[in-house]
Amino acid sequence: MGPYERLPSLSISGPIINHRRCECGYTVNSTNSSSPFALFTDFLETDFLHLYTLPDSIDVPASEAVGWAVQAYNITPSGARGPYGKAAEIENVVLNPLHSRQDWTGEGKLGGAPGLQIWVRGQEDLLGPMGEQMVRSGEIDSLRRDMRYGSFRVGMKMSDVPGTCAAFFWYRNDSQEIDMEYLSRQSNGSSPINLVIQSPASAEANYNAINTTTFRVQDLPFNPSTGYHEYRFDWTPERIVFFADGQLLQEFENTFNGDAPDAPRTLMLNHWSTGNPGWSGGPPAQDAVLTLSYVKAYFNSSNATREDEWRGVCAGDSWQGRTCQIPDFPSQGIDPQNTVDSGKTSFFMYESGNVNQTLYPAASSAPGLYTPGVFGWKAGFIFSLFLL
Repeated sequence: MGPYERLPSLSISGPIINHRRCECGYTVNSTNSSSPFALFTDFLETDFLHLYTLPDSIDVPASEAVGWAVQAYNITPSGARGPYGKAAEIENVVLNPLHSRQDWTGEGKLGGAPGLQIWVRGQEDLLGPMGEQMVRSGEIDSLRRDMRYGSFRVGMKMSDVPGTCAAFFWYRNDSQEIDMEYLSRQSNGSSPINLVIQSPASAEANYNAINTTTFRVQDLPFNPSTGYHEYRFDWTPERIVFFADGQLLQEFENTFNGDAPDAPRTLMLNHWSTGNPGWSGGPPAQDAVLTLSYVKAYFNSSNATREDEWRGVCAGDSWQGRTCQIPDFPSQGIDPQNTVDSGKTSFFMYESGNVNQTLYPAASSAPGLYTPGVFGWKAGFIFSLFLL
């Protein structure tokens, strides 16, 4: 047994190895009935309920200088395919943690729902001249660029202000993307979520997946704006499966004309609006907020040296008994605004002595170390311009 087949990616130097109980990876034992077992070698967990500072310098110790990058970019209306463009701004990503590290319930330090806030600003606060106006929004991207197959989970409370899109997705390019998108304008009692796999077929349709075989609208069994819920997708070579609060939403077999994503890249979360009446709607009449309580990503690295190291330690059947099963969605839910400790969920990173096994120097585009599973953010911010 081993991790899924890799594609060569980063060029890195030798790893630093710490032998721990999860050193051979993290398992999903019930992705679905026809694929009862999946093993992933790496993890990246972030507890936004207890994230109190963002580094402001790349001089922060390397163990803290990893995780996520707050994005800053402008996209014109024509590039954003809407009446308005997108302006992702650092100030629209705001920390609102619980009052202490011992708390798992209550309001954030700024009041209201605790966690990481990603704001879309209202229609009275647009950026740019008339005819080229952009809606102010926010985005965070993982610094890991080597994620290829995995189980990806986020705890979120959606906005109840119509006119925004909240997205949790793995992204390589506009024709290789796995996406869960919530459109607040669609909240009418059924609370649908859009499950999208962007493919060459959707690119040929002007990047509109609606008429392809890899687009579904699925009603959620809850109102996503009144509490926190977990959104998840599992991606393996055989299939892509979507979940909400641990319940199956939709399964796509990876047999759709060879268009399934199969190359490595990045996990992203954003909250935005372009005024497109066929998608995000808006701009919102007032400021709208998306709140994150955690991200838990368990995945395989496309890094050839990383996989060689794994095989050296976990070859043959030696991995058995040296993996950790990823916990199921907790029966009490994950909402930190409910009862005592109701926001408490399992993190491998909080177990005594259980840091991830391997530290890698980062590629030149991301200073610091790749340290899967360590609580932290990249020091400083990445400013980038995307012309989509």
